[in-house]
Amino acid sequence: MKILLLGKDGQVGWELQRTLALLGELRAYGRSEADFGDPDSLRGLMRDFAPDVIVNAAAYTAVDKAESDQQAAHACNTVAPGVLAEEAATLGAWLVHYSTDYVFDGSKEGAWVETDAVNPLSVYGRTKYDGEERIRASGVRHLILRTSWVFAPRGGNFAKSILRQAKDHEILNVVADQHGAPTGAELLADATALALHRIAALGGEARNLSGTYHLAASGSTTWHAYARHVLAQAQAHGAVLKAGPEAAQPIASRAFPTPAVRPANSRLDCSKFCTSFGLVLPDWRYHVDRMIAELSAQGNL
Repeated sequence: MKILLLGKDGQVGWELQRTLALLGELRAYGRSEADFGDPDSLRGLMRDFAPDVIVNAAAYTAVDKAESDQQAAHACNTVAPGVLAEEAATLGAWLVHYSTDYVFDGSKEGAWVETDAVNPLSVYGRTKYDGEERIRASGVRHLILRTSWVFAPRGGNFAKSILRQAKDHEILNVVADQHGAPTGAELLADATALALHRIAALGGEARNLSGTYHLAASGSTTWHAYARHVLAQAQAHGAVLKAGPEAAQPIASRAFPTPAVRPANSRLDCSKFCTSFGLVLPDWRYHVDRMIAELSAQGNL
């Protein structure tokens, strides 16, 4: 199996380099080699390598900045996935693409399923959904994997931001009315590789697995409860913080306005993915705890 990975330097892409290398010949490109600001330039990369699978872990993920930088977000999140899909269809390759809970407006009571109506509240969410639509319209065999609240020891994320703030401030105000599942990049990479392994084993029959899936850790929490858990784990590993778990104060999202509106409910029902690929997704705390332990071992707490 020849695999082309795009976005190798991001949180998910970095982990994918590890897992995809076990499946066959891997060629991985980062921002300097693959310019998503110029989507048509990506065609040559695919034609030169002629992969069996293209895994796109690149995206414009600056959610608030996207509100004033719509052109760049559109190029990266909408146009580029369409180009990848067109080329993958021509090559007869599979395309794996990561999308987001932000395609939904958060108004549902329970967990979102793949067939629920979308209604993105932000430029980021809209451009990501439009990218999904271009992939589906191309007819390419694909896995669109919607996920939520991604984190990793590498790169920036909410947990690491909270830890930085806790070193300098005695009180932390954290949004408590948005719900979702923190999902480790390690989990996404492992699940992706296992899904591709199953697709390879099934051969032509795997076409039936083509489609959109939700893929996130099990369980759910709020940003506030997530912050408290991160701070407690950090203290258990010996971190010296001005603000411990009890110093994280719950606030409403309206008290912390941002340029982009976030969905209040980002919980994703992942039963379709689990059933299709025979996997069990761990509770969100599992990979959060692993991240804190890794940061501690690196002396980064």
